[in-house]
Amino acid sequence: MKKLILLTMVTLSVNIVSAQWTQTNGPYGGSISSIAISGTNIFAGTDGGGVFFSSDTGANWTAVNNGLTNTYVYSLAISGTNIFAGTAGGGVFLSSDNGANWTAVNNGLTYTYVYSLAISGTNIFAGTDGGIFLSSDTGANWTAVNNGLTNTYVYSLAISGSNIFAATDNGIFFSSDTGANWTAVNNGLTYFVNSLAISGTNIFAGTDGGGVFFSSDTGANWTAVNNGLTNTNVSSLAISGTNIFAGTDGGGVFLSSDTGANWTAVNNGLTNTNVYSLAISGTNIFAGTDGGVFFSSDTGANWTAVNNGLTHTYVRSLTISGTNIFAGTDGGGVFFSSDTGANWTAVNNGLTNTYVWSLAISGTNIFAGTNGGVFFSSDTGANWTAVNNGLTNTDVRSLAISGTNIFAGTNGGGVFFSSDNGANWTPVNNGLTNTYVWSLAISGTNIFAGTFLGGVFFSSDNGANWTAEGLTYTQVYSLAISGINIFAGTNGGVWLSSDTDANWTADGLTNHSVRSLAISDTNIFAGTNGGVFFSSDNGANWTAVNTGLINTDVQSIAISGTNIFAGTNGGGVWKRPLSELITGVKEISNNERNIVIYPNPNRGKFTIAQTGNIKSIEIYNVMGEIVYKSRASNTKIDISAQPKGIYFVKVDNGKKVHVEKLVLN
Repeated sequence: MKKLILLTMVTLSVNIVSAQWTQTNGPYGGSISSIAISGTNIFAGTDGGGVFFSSDTGANWTAVNNGLTNTYVYSLAISGTNIFAGTAGGGVFLSSDNGANWTAVNNGLTYTYVYSLAISGTNIFAGTDGGIFLSSDTGANWTAVNNGLTNTYVYSLAISGSNIFAATDNGIFFSSDTGANWTAVNNGLTYFVNSLAISGTNIFAGTDGGGVFFSSDTGANWTAVNNGLTNTNVSSLAISGTNIFAGTDGGGVFLSSDTGANWTAVNNGLTNTNVYSLAISGTNIFAGTDGGVFFSSDTGANWTAVNNGLTHTYVRSLTISGTNIFAGTDGGGVFFSSDTGANWTAVNNGLTNTYVWSLAISGTNIFAGTNGGVFFSSDTGANWTAVNNGLTNTDVRSLAISGTNIFAGTNGGGVFFSSDNGANWTPVNNGLTNTYVWSLAISGTNIFAGTFLGGVFFSSDNGANWTAEGLTYTQVYSLAISGINIFAGTNGGVWLSSDTDANWTADGLTNHSVRSLAISDTNIFAGTNGGVFFSSDNGANWTAVNTGLINTDVQSIAISGTNIFAGTNGGGVWKRPLSELITGVKEISNNERNIVIYPNPNRGKFTIAQTGNIKSIEIYNVMGEIVYKSRASNTKIDISAQPKGIYFVKVDNGKKVHVEKLVLN
């Protein structure tokens, strides 16, 4: 039975007030670039979320980033009470208080992309995009030590006694004199080296495509040791006694207890198999993946995700249905919250591809566009089924739904169309000269496709035929429609068109890449690489609204009730009340209302009455389409035939405009 539920009455007037964003409690996980352990303290370096700290075997994590001005942490190293963090472009940072405070220590460090760190006594070595640097005074001063080092991209460092080994994108180099001189040691090694590990006189090298190589003579000769290693992209290595662990890119963790002669996959419970980092403390093993941290206490036989508080997640897409919020992440699949982001739960059963670029909802049906095709769920994401028949390009960057029609924009295959919940797909690309479709928007029978380097295309016949819309900035990340206005978020700001005749006007934010757009009545929000911006005049003027938003690389935004949500590139989901941005957005008690809706609205049939004259009554769906319009008071309204979802009842008495948000379900 459809039932129309009254949510809130709002009076709209626009003014910016001082307030801020708050981070929601997740989603958990994220891309973990590095892990370091000191006693019971564990530190996780993330790709955009800074450093997180745990003192209870990863059960709970806290962000420790004060002073860490660059949050892309590629490497970590610990010496006593000192922690060193190597970042992407920010050089090296030092903390002596468990990460509570950080200070940049870069004097003499002329290359600031620090891929690797290693410590031997008082000497600290930093592997950068410009070779190796040495510091013997806790990072206060650095000196380049590159004599003989013919390749200067140093991705991994390992030290054994007085011997130092450096892995580069052109093999391994060796030094026995504190890095003063280097010699290539690559006989038998023909692959790009990602990782190094040393046990006694044995050296292991993890390569990109060649598996693991072994040397017992200081790197003079190398032999491939890959029996049973079914994934040969080895991103990380760690050794505990006679056990060697190899973290791979897509194959999870492998174990060898015979010097690499034989390998066995040990992935039970490891739901994310892109393992970028490994660390061992006693019998405990930690694996850093692009879906958070996993823990094993039984030699990798079983793994458990340990991500509570580790809110660093790449949120590529957000969609909302009633009180349910869904977040599509980069490697972590779909997360679900029913309490305004206070708690998130991974809902990935059957979702075999966890890179979720796009999400769309129609009634109780949820569709997820991944780089492995489209997945469908009819039970709030609890279970997913791949629906890809006829979808010849499965890198799905955008989704849009109109009634029973679903459109999927792909990365190189154009647009596909389905009228049976994705069971079957047909390409609809006639006239679509650019097939990299990163955004879609629908208004009535009109469909707009935003492409990568091809601008916007328009179709009025379910995608059967397309026409280029002549947009100067051709890299279109996002589209949104409000009434007759079409907004395009591009690499050169926001553009506006109020017709379908290829006329566009620059609409501000020209120095930003606009990744996402959301509209609430006449208000527009833009999620950019510089945070969230707000406009109340169709984009003529924009104001940054980023107070409290620590991560300003905003990939997705969505509005639910009285809150706006921002999905960030490495910082999870953030929330802010709309009332802080649009003053006057508030609940009005029954005795304050001069508009009456009766009886208790149900089945979509009700009456609106107001004291005095009514200029107009309009009801909009979430696409901005008018589904009902009248100019009379005491009007009996029937929208029970409309699809389930959110609607807005707009009543204008000539002096004030009242908007009532309703949910038909």
